[in-house]
Amino acid sequence: MHVTESGSGTPLVLLHAFPFDARMWDRVVIGLSSEARVITPDLRGFGRTPLAGAPDLEVLARDVVAMLDELGLDRVVLGGCSMGGYVAMGVLRAAPARVGGLVLIDTRSAADTLPAKENRFAMADRVEREGVAWLPDELAAALLGATTVARRADVLATVRRLMGAAPAASVAWAQRAMAGRPDSGATLRARDIPALIVHGAEDTLIPPDSAHALAELLPRAEVVIFPDAGHLPPLEVPADVTAAIANWLERNGF
Repeated sequence: MHVTESGSGTPLVLLHAFPFDARMWDRVVIGLSSEARVITPDLRGFGRTPLAGAPDLEVLARDVVAMLDELGLDRVVLGGCSMGGYVAMGVLRAAPARVGGLVLIDTRSAADTLPAKENRFAMADRVEREGVAWLPDELAAALLGATTVARRADVLATVRRLMGAAPAASVAWAQRAMAGRPDSGATLRARDIPALIVHGAEDTLIPPDSAHALAELLPRAEVVIFPDAGHLPPLEVPADVTAAIANWLERNGF
């Protein structure tokens, strides 16, 4: 697993969304590296980490635990956006004692519905047939809030560029892996740790009500909703995400 690190202090691991890589955190890392040791891995198949094995998000979770072992980290604050949040919940299943705090951004605990699974399988099949050239046109605007699409042309361009760089095999792998993920409600209920739930109010893929549903599962959760962001706040409003995480880290003594 390829890993980028910046800063010192409390280790903060941030797991990227689909179909991106660790570069989606770049502008957040700039602000947080004065507050924490920020660790941003490329998950299997994305960025500079090669793809291997059968599709399974639990494999990605085990990759993260192995990374912690390699870095000599017993306990970290673990964050994830969208797919990265699903992987973070997998880490909680695999090695709950390694997670001292949780940051979940535009993600949900529930498993996919049957229609959602069918959509994922259809995308996996299509990218295997056609490649990923069509992905930015099909998905970029849907991943972003209306405000970003209207006013942040640079963010839209970045999202399109990062999506276009994703290997077709990895996109298909990740979609099939996400389709098979379990419900994580019981996993979250079992963890009495500080949690920060961040969500974009303009997220049409995972509506903001999901943030409050997550908070109900975590007894020590705080919720922050950004009014002018969609599914990808770390790219859309990085300064706001940075401030929210930094303030939460300080309030909780990390």
